[in-house]
Amino acid sequence: MKIENEFLALNFSEKFATFELRSKIFPETWLKSSFEIQCHCKGEDTELIEDLWSISEIDHIKAVNTGFGVLETENLRIETESKDVEVNIRVSLEKNQGIAFFQLEMINHSSQPIFIDQLTPLKIKEGSLSLGKSRNPALSFYSNGWQSWSNTGTFRQGDKQHTTMIGKFQNPQIINPDTPRHKDGDHFSGDMFGVLCEKTQKIGLLAGFISQRMHFGSLETKLSPTPSLRIWANGDHTRLDPGERIRTDWACLSFVDLNDHQPLETYLNTVAKAHKIQSEISVPVGWCSWYHFYQNITQEDIEANLTSVLALKDDVPLPLLQIDDGFETYPGDWFDFVPGFPEGVKPLATQTSKADLIPGLWLAPFIVHPKAKLVKEHPEWLLRDENGKLVSAGFVWNTFTYALDLTHPAALDYACEVIRIAVKKWGFEYLKLDFLYAAALKAQYQDPTKTRAQVLRSGLEALRHAAGKDTVMLACGCPLGSALGLFDAMRIGADVSGYWEPHFPLVSKLLSKEVNMPSARNALQNILTRAPLHRQWWVNDPDCLLVRPDTELSLPEVQSLATAIGMTGGSLLVSDDLPNLPEDRLRIVQVLLPVIDQQAQICDLFESHTPGLIRLDLKNALGLWHLLAAFNWKDHPADLAFSPQKFNLPLEPIYWYREFWSGEIGKMAMTLPIIFEDVPAHGVRVIAARKYQPELPTYLGSDIHLSQGLEIGEWKVNGNQISLRIDVGRSADGRISICLPWEASEARLDQRSCPIQSKGQGIYNIDLRDADGKWLSIIG
Repeated sequence: MKIENEFLALNFSEKFATFELRSKIFPETWLKSSFEIQCHCKGEDTELIEDLWSISEIDHIKAVNTGFGVLETENLRIETESKDVEVNIRVSLEKNQGIAFFQLEMINHSSQPIFIDQLTPLKIKEGSLSLGKSRNPALSFYSNGWQSWSNTGTFRQGDKQHTTMIGKFQNPQIINPDTPRHKDGDHFSGDMFGVLCEKTQKIGLLAGFISQRMHFGSLETKLSPTPSLRIWANGDHTRLDPGERIRTDWACLSFVDLNDHQPLETYLNTVAKAHKIQSEISVPVGWCSWYHFYQNITQEDIEANLTSVLALKDDVPLPLLQIDDGFETYPGDWFDFVPGFPEGVKPLATQTSKADLIPGLWLAPFIVHPKAKLVKEHPEWLLRDENGKLVSAGFVWNTFTYALDLTHPAALDYACEVIRIAVKKWGFEYLKLDFLYAAALKAQYQDPTKTRAQVLRSGLEALRHAAGKDTVMLACGCPLGSALGLFDAMRIGADVSGYWEPHFPLVSKLLSKEVNMPSARNALQNILTRAPLHRQWWVNDPDCLLVRPDTELSLPEVQSLATAIGMTGGSLLVSDDLPNLPEDRLRIVQVLLPVIDQQAQICDLFESHTPGLIRLDLKNALGLWHLLAAFNWKDHPADLAFSPQKFNLPLEPIYWYREFWSGEIGKMAMTLPIIFEDVPAHGVRVIAARKYQPELPTYLGSDIHLSQGLEIGEWKVNGNQISLRIDVGRSADGRISICLPWEASEARLDQRSCPIQSKGQGIYNIDLRDADGKWLSIIG
């Protein structure tokens, strides 16, 4: 039995109870895999599919458009240990792409319920995988974390997966309870999808699920002595009643070229199609109250910052004003307000709307503070374990928290009512919904037939229905797959903070290696490693930008945070007290506006756990240029090198470059890399690289906008005169740099003379004030 297309050949071996997937693109690239189901049946734990199994029936399904691809499918009915349980395995190839799909279905024909633990559509044993010709493969594994805050990155051979010292406090929030964490080296796990990489041949095996509607999906790999990989759907010990059936979400496999600009693109596009995702909203830009005021906030604080937002609108336009945690008495009691908000939050939404801004509000509809009145008034709404004890949703607000059981209809109705009132009565147009993982804790749900993934997905669908399609919704603390197609934006990393490493009084040194706790370092980790998701699944939310000088972040660390946020294209929310923010720090925000909103390439995504190289290819009236960033993640000053090869640039002999933060200008060649010496700890260098064409005038960059080019709306060359128009939609003061093949005599901005300085080699700096919307003429 065989299915094939121009990319893949899929063969079945009933004798050995396996299928083989072989690449037609990459030589000596193949795998062999089997299936597995673990459940509790007839009073005992059972593996329904043993190592040797037989096919009782085969149905061939001709090419069908599923919405996420045109699939040619074989449906295999499998003989199992129990004659009362039917198992079907669907294996498919997409007609026009190199991606294979697999799905398990289980039907209970018995008179007794079955309790499902794991459904494993893909099990690749040691010795059953080859990624190219290398005899000594250099392997790594890109591991995606379960939810927003969960650490994501690439582990290399010899690494160990991060473990925590504070599991009781943190794990309910961060870790999928059915995804194991291993302490031995070369043994890694992940959630929903991952990539097993062979770095010598630059071949990867992308494996995962295309949705999490039915189950949370887990992956586990061992890199040595030879690689193995297992992918399973979390059964959560849910009950499958007589006459009922359950299917896994589609799993998929794809061999990918790690040299591609975006190796994950085929998978990400497939997932987007499966959820009918159309990421059309404008990137949220604005102000958030949390990281300055935290819970110590009042109506007057919000109003003071609203006044500042309006005063700054021409210089630093921030159209969204989002109130964060601190207005409610306790999470769970959403209609009870602290004294600092005597009239609640509705008047603030009204003021914000009247000011022609977007009112935003933080809510956490599924988590409950133990002091909330809801705990005593509706104890039946709360999640409990099999012994009836309340389940912990993790340590938040200096206490262990609880969660709603969304399979209790009244609990779900209450969560939806909170959303409806926030939108339709209070008038909020933007909602940040936090701690959403709390609906998917390991617990004894009142409806035992639902998996944790089904509970969370149906809960999020209900929230979207309550909010209406026009409300912009940001998911935070949310398992990624559960929010697909429902939320406009997704937090993709840990909370930021005013500290580089995790900080907690008296024990900060002990927590410095914690990878999921709030800190600038941990926020930056996932900003980079999840950059490919932006505009594929949603608008990435990197968390807030902190620029004020009174945090524990150094200026180079602030510049690194600003660079990563600006270059990866996601939401831009400032979270400083605007009335007290110095002008030089406001300038850091200003140069990121308007947001670039393009998907960045992380050049070393599969090379190290914390990547440090970003590339953006930008194009407008100036032509094509490359915006490149390199970070120094060391705890001490170090040199940073830039070369065309390092960023996989086109092999031009020479490039002009201009570094954004310093204004340094020079040339970069294939044989002459740039070395920035003694870059401060945790600092960054950002260059705009343009093809060296000495016979043509060349725009080199500016300090007006991080992109060093998108600030130019039009560019015209007429003999020995250049005309260009500045277009940023805000005030534009700064310096532009340009290289001319002739000597410049003067520069005029809308007929007003501008200072112009010759720097030699045909390079000129021109200082501009109030330049937005105006034409600059440079005359030879």
